[in-house]
Parts: sequence; C-alpha cells; structure tokens
Amino acid sequence: MNPGIYLRASALSVDKKNTMNPKHSHNLRFSLLAAIALVLAPMLHAGPFADSARPYVDDGTIAGTVFLAADGKKVLACEAVGLADIADKKPMREDSLFWIASMSKPMTAAAFMMLVDEGKVSLDDPVSKYIPSFAQRQKIVSKESEKLGDIANYTRDPGAPEAESKQAAAPAAVYRKTTITIRHLLSHTAGLRYSVPEEKPTFDLLPLSKLVEIYAASDLLFEPGTDYSYANTDINTIGRIIEIVSGMPYEDFLQKRLLDPLGMMDTTFWPDAKQVGRIATCYRGDPKKRTLTAQPNAYLRYPLNDRVNRHPFPGGGLFSSARDVARFGQFLLNKGEFNGKRLLSEAAVAEMTRRQTPPHTKTAYGLGLNLGKGEPGGKYGHGGAYSTNLSIWPKENLVTVFMVQRISKWGGPNGNKIRPALEDDALKLITK
Repeated sequence: MNPGIYLRASALSVDKKNTMNPKHSHNLRFSLLAAIALVLAPMLHAGPFADSARPYVDDGTIAGTVFLAADGKKVLACEAVGLADIADKKPMREDSLFWIASMSKPMTAAAFMMLVDEGKVSLDDPVSKYIPSFAQRQKIVSKESEKLGDIANYTRDPGAPEAESKQAAAPAAVYRKTTITIRHLLSHTAGLRYSVPEEKPTFDLLPLSKLVEIYAASDLLFEPGTDYSYANTDINTIGRIIEIVSGMPYEDFLQKRLLDPLGMMDTTFWPDAKQVGRIATCYRGDPKKRTLTAQPNAYLRYPLNDRVNRHPFPGGGLFSSARDVARFGQFLLNKGEFNGKRLLSEAAVAEMTRRQTPPHTKTAYGLGLNLGKGEPGGKYGHGGAYSTNLSIWPKENLVTVFMVQRISKWGGPNGNKIRPALEDDALKLITK
C-alpha cells in the first residue's frame, strides 16, 4: 500500500470521540507517530536498490522482490522491497524463499560435472551407455511452432495451455541417425520435447527412473546436435544419470556434493514447515489492469514437504533464497572454488560456459547455462519460470540475484525494465 494512503486511512479510522477527548490526545499523537515511523523506517534505511525497485511495486507490476549483488568473496548488498504476500501484508524479507524453477538446471549441471572431473563419465558418452532404452529408434517429428527457449528473460508459464503446441507428425517416418550424448542433454540439443504428458498435472509425480524410460520412447523434434530446444526432459535425464553413475539418489548427491559445501541451507526440493512460511506468494499479473492475482504453484504437488509422493525434479524443482543462489553464483564466478576450497575444476566451468549450441541457433547455451550474447567472458546465468534470475559477470567480478514470484509474460511498459534497472545499480556498486 502507498504509505500516504496508509497514513490517511489510519488517521480516519480513529474514533472521532477520541479526537475530541483530551485524555486520548496523547495516545492519538503516539499512534500516529508510531504509524509514521513504521512506514518510513524502510525508506530511511533503504539500500542501493530500493529506489529502482519500489516504483514497480507501487504500480502493481510486482508484489515485492529481493535483489542481491556480490563479488567473488562477499555480498555487496542485499535488499528486500515490497510484500511477500499482499493479502496478509507480509513484508518481503531478505531470507524469503522462492521457487527458483529452472535455475535448478545449472545446479544439476554443476553437480554432474563433478562426476566428469572424476573420470566416471564423459560428456560425449552415449546416453544409452547408462540408460539402455535410449538405444532404441526414435522418430523425428516437426518442431514446435513456439519454443520455450528464451532463457535470457525466461518468464514463461510452463504449465499454461499455450505453452505446448501440438506436434504434427512428419509426412513419412524419419528416425534419428545420431546417437544422443550427454553433451546434447546438457546443452538442450538432444531434440527431446520440453515435457511429456505423464508429467501433468505436476512435474514431480514420477521418480526419475520411470521418467527417463518415457523420454526414451518419445519422439524427437530434430536430429540430435543440429538445433536447440529448451527441455526439462534433458536435465531430468541428467539427474537420473547422476544416480546411476554415483550410486546415490540424485537429491542426496546434490545435497552432499554441492548444496552442503556451498552452505546453501535454504535450498531444497521439500521445504519444511518453517521454510514454507517464508515462501513468497506467486502472482499472475494483468499488464492492462496493473493488478496482481495470487496464483498457487500448479506445477508442484502439495504438501511441499511430502517426500513420499513428491519426487525431485532436477530441471526445475528447487526452492531457494537470494543468499543461497548468490553462493552458487560466487562458486561459478570463482571458476569452481568457494571459500578457498575447490569443488569443480576450472576446465569444467570453462566447458559449462562455452557455447555448445549450433552457430545458426539464436540461443547461446552452454552446459546448463544461458550465455546471453555468447561473447567469451561475457555475462551468463539462468532464469526461472517465475521470473527469478542469476547472472554472473566475469569481467566485472559480479554476481546478481533477482528474486520475485510473478507468472508469465511481463507485459506493459515497465515489466522488462525491472531487472536491468537493478543490475545497473549493482554495477554502480563495483565502480565506486
């Protein structure tokens, strides 16, 4: 709520009799002063990002956000602006949690690259070496009319009806000639579909061991290695290969080898009761009316802490906080090191941040990472379906984390300006 409106409403709600009674005048003045202090306190202690973020909260583009900037060693600034829940008037906090969705992909990829470092698996191994069903023939069908590959500003709602167009079979059956490799999966060049019908209504219904068998029997969109099509199925398959190679459940390997060493204590597939209370509400925006409507997460099964009926979703199931995501960003910025301890080789990070997609494709994608313009040493990172984003700026020695929960396209005149404005603020911090 606009502070001015809040104060006027507070003043008008006072009993008129009390305003005429001297006995209550002191209490009235105290109440008004307390209200003013409550509203103005965040402004008086505003950090470097509030001025850029608040207009988008005030105009109904977002309910609230957490934005963080860090260099390779420390957090430079972290600021929460707006509300985590509008109906409850719950303020956004620096430790608020968010469904980071596809930002889970680079975390899964980084964990997998640890196995590559150990020589237990090769990027150019056939997927069928680990999942034999991928050796079967797969038919190629026409590509989707609209891809879900715009990760640079990934705000699409993966569960919306318009997200998947119908597949039209090729006039004559055409089968792939190229063997699908692990590199194809990590770079979204395997030709697998974004998802399969068995992953509805939610993405966490089936264990990875069953999902990959369905993927292996599904049609492809193109000859592996010849094009790019963003797909949860790719990274889910990587999660299953982690299980097969390591001998550990995917979620346990991720926890032991990546999340725990980085101190990412609020990053989980299964938020507990206390963590659930810190999850920011997701909103669907109407760019014309400039309104926000609360929208339950329709892509994950409830209750979120149900480890029996909810299965880990490597392509997009994690919840996290701004500071946790920043730790992962620092790990990448430092080329596989965190707090002086090497978790991943420099060569592995270099391969993750090298363009893997064919030159003719619009998207420059590495291994689990979007490379932006694809320039060597340029900004890279990943976004999530609810508009969250992690960006790593190697030349500037900067990590930025944008946390918000807003579904679908931004729309309107201001939506796509939010993150760039905050990133500009972050860049100013390192030039001071």
